[in-house]
Amino acid sequence: MCGKILPATVVGMLRSVAAVVLDDVAPFELGVLCEVFGLDRTADGVPPVDFRICGQRPGEPVRTSVGMQVVPPHGLDELARADVVAVPAAQIRDHYPPEVLDGLRAAAARGATLLSVCSGAFLLGAAGLLDGRRCTTHWYHAAEFRRRFPTAQLDPDVLYVDDGDVVTSAGTAAGIDACLHLVRRELGSTAAMRIARRMVVPPQRDGGQRQFVDLPVPDCTGASLEPVLAWMRETLDVEHNVAGLAARARMSPRTFARRFVAETGTTPNQWLATQRILHARRLLEDTELGIEQIARECGFSTAALLRHHFRRIVGVPPRDYRRTFARSTEPLPR
Repeated sequence: MCGKILPATVVGMLRSVAAVVLDDVAPFELGVLCEVFGLDRTADGVPPVDFRICGQRPGEPVRTSVGMQVVPPHGLDELARADVVAVPAAQIRDHYPPEVLDGLRAAAARGATLLSVCSGAFLLGAAGLLDGRRCTTHWYHAAEFRRRFPTAQLDPDVLYVDDGDVVTSAGTAAGIDACLHLVRRELGSTAAMRIARRMVVPPQRDGGQRQFVDLPVPDCTGASLEPVLAWMRETLDVEHNVAGLAARARMSPRTFARRFVAETGTTPNQWLATQRILHARRLLEDTELGIEQIARECGFSTAALLRHHFRRIVGVPPRDYRRTFARSTEPLPR
């Protein structure tokens, strides 16, 4: 699994890209577009791409999210001629410039491919271009995105989504994945491989952005269960069941189960599984314990059970997570 949804259609050759910049544009995400599409790599055998940075007022500085400025040399009229119109991340706002929204709608209507990086999806959503469409954005903004665009089919777990003429990517570096995917789709694997090699990045990453998300642990809204919850956190390696937990809380199993959902918003088994995976993540990051031992310390009877729940909740196998997030540089035990 490559952390993406595969394209439904193939759009055509990639000859020109127009990147739209707004005030408070994110320079890294804009830089991703420049790096993939804006450099002349014909010496490496990559077909040339006419890349243009466009703004509402060409030649006038546009501030970025880190204080510096960029000066777009081209105006929004370039959107009418580009094969791909790209939207880097920028500050999320309640109102976007009408001329930019109109330019994006016109580009979509004539068949251009639209590409967003990170929160750039909010601009596409504001233009009405993601209604009923599969898409993604940075996991941190997923709840706000759903609130604003309830008809969009958001998948916050993947690195990018290719929905034919709309390609959206998750946070920051996932924009590289989406851009290379678009190159691969339009210009072939060789071109994508050569660009990736020059950028010193993998041409295709496994997994999705779920592995980077802080797991939401339901808060306890009441005080009656807090002693039991604290004891469960301290004894994750012990087998727990509702009957035993209810007895500790001095309640009947039915009352305990009802009270647990009312105070935490989830069931005892789901709460416990999340706590155990949180503990497993910390052990994978901070220790060199083997998977079998981590499984035992986290209350999973076997490594296979740990792998099952870890992949279900985090989105990648434990070893892949450790490879990405481990703080130790020493060889890791199997």
